[in-house]
Amino acid sequence: MKKYQPQLIEPKWQEKWSEDKLYQAKDGSEKPKKYVLDFFPYPSGDGIHVGHLKGYTATDILSRYYRVKGFNVLHPMGWDAFGLPAENYALKKGLHPRITTAQNISNIKKQMQMVGLSYDWSREINTTDPNYYRWTQWIFIQMFKEGLAYEAELPINFCPSCKTGLANEEVIGGECERCHTQVVRKTIRQWVLRITKYADRLVEDLDQLNWPDFIKEMQRNWIGKSEGSRVKFKIKNKDYSIETFTTRVDTIYGVTALILAPEHKNILDLTTTEHKKEVEEYVTQAQNKSDLERTQLTKNKTGVFTGGYAINPINGEQIPIWVADYVLGFYGTGAVMLVPAHDKRDEEFAKKFGLEIRQVINEQSGVLIASDKFTGLTINEAKKAITDYLKKDSSGDFEVQYKLRDWLFSRQRYWGEPIPIVHCQKCGLVPVPEKDLPVLLPEVERYEPTGTGQSPLANITDWVNTTCPQCDGPAKRETNTMPQWAGSCWYYLRFIDPNNNTFLVDPDLEKYWMPVDWYVGGAEHAVLHLLYARFWHKFLYDIKAVSTKEPFTKLSSVGLVLAEDGRKMSKSLGNVVTPDQIVAEYGADTLRVYEAFMGPFENTISWDPASINGMHHFLERVWGLFNKMEPKETPILKDLCIMHKTIKKVGEDIESIKNNTAIASLMEWLNYLSRKDKVSLEEYKVFLQLLSPFAPHITEELWETIGENYSVHRQSWPTFDKKYLEEEEALVVIQVNGKVRSQLTLPHDQISNQQQVSDAAKSIPQIQKYLEGKEIVKEIYIPGKILNLVVNQNSN
Repeated sequence: MKKYQPQLIEPKWQEKWSEDKLYQAKDGSEKPKKYVLDFFPYPSGDGIHVGHLKGYTATDILSRYYRVKGFNVLHPMGWDAFGLPAENYALKKGLHPRITTAQNISNIKKQMQMVGLSYDWSREINTTDPNYYRWTQWIFIQMFKEGLAYEAELPINFCPSCKTGLANEEVIGGECERCHTQVVRKTIRQWVLRITKYADRLVEDLDQLNWPDFIKEMQRNWIGKSEGSRVKFKIKNKDYSIETFTTRVDTIYGVTALILAPEHKNILDLTTTEHKKEVEEYVTQAQNKSDLERTQLTKNKTGVFTGGYAINPINGEQIPIWVADYVLGFYGTGAVMLVPAHDKRDEEFAKKFGLEIRQVINEQSGVLIASDKFTGLTINEAKKAITDYLKKDSSGDFEVQYKLRDWLFSRQRYWGEPIPIVHCQKCGLVPVPEKDLPVLLPEVERYEPTGTGQSPLANITDWVNTTCPQCDGPAKRETNTMPQWAGSCWYYLRFIDPNNNTFLVDPDLEKYWMPVDWYVGGAEHAVLHLLYARFWHKFLYDIKAVSTKEPFTKLSSVGLVLAEDGRKMSKSLGNVVTPDQIVAEYGADTLRVYEAFMGPFENTISWDPASINGMHHFLERVWGLFNKMEPKETPILKDLCIMHKTIKKVGEDIESIKNNTAIASLMEWLNYLSRKDKVSLEEYKVFLQLLSPFAPHITEELWETIGENYSVHRQSWPTFDKKYLEEEEALVVIQVNGKVRSQLTLPHDQISNQQQVSDAAKSIPQIQKYLEGKEIVKEIYIPGKILNLVVNQNSN
């Protein structure tokens, strides 16, 4: 047989599969469905590297496997092409983002096809396509009509480099998650989505999802549901109160100060004249710090006294009011009770500024002390009793609060979906009529961000100036654009019905395909895309646009692939490995098998060039095994046992994304087959079928070579027979009167026959010695394990 040459056979089969539409999903099929989906990529670079392929290869293996298991599989691909990543790349290249995005998509698609990923390209989508973002705008309008999209002047996270506002979720360690520039606070007119309305459901429905526990916990922590009490502190010499939220109202007798965030609306009003200058300077300084910098537990505590006093509602005690930047204005109420004896951060603040520290909980017994009539209660008893007491004069009540803030949705950039709202002096905010969607992103020569708080679209007067849809009077278009997350919040629905220009998605198709059965991507999106998409989906469920409460039933998180040097792959570091390089030298199947074999799917692993050779040699041995294949050869029992165990193992491993151990079991079987003089046609066929999801090209070529019908990817997955899953040989322990005297190794096809086992045991010289001159009165046999020969001790 000719030499294995993947560079010749792989393009041939890729073209054939494409012509035959082998991987297109069938709408309305009678088969059970499987919807297998990748996090679709940003085309914000000129290609993908081998690290990206780890997840794409895994979903391809799943999709190929489920097709031959009899499922109608939807496995689509598209492009998350709007937003900061794509625009920043275009700025770097000095080209229009339409040009760079199209170039990048073309190259990435070519790379994906080069490695044989079995996507249904007939459903390809692009979030920058007006036929697509028309429906992104439609969803926004429905949210606006329901009061979930609103406009507000807010102090926000602003990236000086990207020159745009950022949602809290996009700030990591005080830096822009995209460019790592330190963010600053800036007050800008913004569009905001009321995600907080869905906070309870976003937490509660996590329990029904088959997701990694750590990702569900990350979402719970980000939403930050807390059950506690709202307590009102009257302000001395003022006619208003300041509200605080606390989960430890049981410590209220230990409150020795009230601490306000620098953003609190009442600060300047309650500050006395002699402290005003100091407070104003402190508030200004706090505006230039990120939330993370302000709340770090290890930072040196700062604060200033306002000169004002509050009244503790539980005992009428006057307590000083301070301003400290570790309290954030947009978490809770922007005011907290200082309880130094029972909070480490409060203790540090009190010690620094000489405030009283008063213990009111016995930490050993967990009961209240020095708390008037509540003394002696347990913490939980006191929480209820004290809150009930405060409720009597409206000084407090039970409350649930969340760390989650409403989603800052607008961006002051060009490359994004226009927000479909017009501003009319007479009518106010007016949505663009649905019949006029999409609001097209206008063509511009210069699209650089302004940094002024306005999008570059504000300078296109012909586009901005329009007519109000309600009164026909003069109006102006909204010039902020949507964030990069908008298009990805619902893209999984567009794959179901990619060409529908009448509805968001056909109801019958949505009911057939949804929810997504298996979603695969990086954990870095745990509180960004995944949270946002769940929010949008729940809204669409509420307006009856979808039939499921959650979009993604099962989620798997792919571990990073680092460079050979253990660092992240980066062009600037010169350590990027591209699929083009590996395919040119070894072929796509070698790359795919290595991606599957390199280690546990969820683990971070470094790229190992030496292992590529090992995978290529494995496939060469598979190719060479053809020369041992003998159509007339009949497998013996041991052959069948190994084959059926491998069928079971590979199938179970694929369904658990344990592809590394699936490949290992195929290697073990190959070693066994290679030691034989001849390999049966049955064994070779089954081996090719089990290998086909991992190495689709070589298996297709060999399937044709042995004369089987096209295609190996259209065959039914091999089934295993349980009778062959036991070891091919069994060790039977031989006892005489309950004492072990010998053992017997027998083929599995003999162990069920007690007479055969007994005869074989009695022929063993060691056993004959104990039987000599004695009568066997009883035989006790546990098949495949123990034969006990009971003899009469009195026999001669």
